[in-house]
Amino acid sequence: MTPDNYVYLAAILFTIGTIGVMIRRNALVAFMSVELMLNAANLAMVAFALARGGLDGQVATFFVMVVAAAEVVVGLSIIITIYRTRRSTSVDAANLLKL
Repeated sequence: MTPDNYVYLAAILFTIGTIGVMIRRNALVAFMSVELMLNAANLAMVAFALARGGLDGQVATFFVMVVAAAEVVVGLSIIITIYRTRRSTSVDAANLLKL
């Protein structure tokens, strides 16, 4: 497969993730959509690295994956806290946590 096919796939995945963030009101689904967008960006970086013949995109992808793992820990803890206080994972209920 050529790198173009990977870039097309990354664009499709990023579009699906963007639509998921904008349309869904559930925090878990929105969180998974953001992760899908990060994976699409990783796929594009690896495809561009493949096209150039270097390892720069793969190294950057590794660091993005490390940051995404930390984001999962923090994001899921926030979602669990919202669920425990409001018994809902709706994005609209998150603004009710203000004092």
